[in-house]
Amino acid sequence: MKQSPIFSKTYDFVAWLLPLTIKFPRQQRFVMAAALQQEALRFQGLLIEAAHQRQPGPVLNAADVELDKLRTHLRLCRDLGLISAGQYEYAARMLVEVGRLLGGWLKSSGATPPRTGAESK
Repeated sequence: MKQSPIFSKTYDFVAWLLPLTIKFPRQQRFVMAAALQQEALRFQGLLIEAAHQRQPGPVLNAADVELDKLRTHLRLCRDLGLISAGQYEYAARMLVEVGRLLGGWLKSSGATPPRTGAESK
């Protein structure tokens, strides 16, 4: 597999996130914790899949969407009081760095990033 900082940074994020979500209140473990865990693991899986593709663009675009879901759900967790402001800040910094690396990979692969709602208006 391609050795890039995105893989180690994503691994570090997932390794930090999983134990955190296990500590969520019981009623949220089956909703928010499960969503975050699935999105983080799916994102990591898409990166691995992209590394094995000749043209990784479509898989990287799917990873970009998954990263947006992660960001949105982390913010919701902060707003619901499931994670502290400090935990949110730490996660946000990690995801900003991963997002930069993903953007660079998208650019170098020649893929066009998916259009967001704001860009299409």
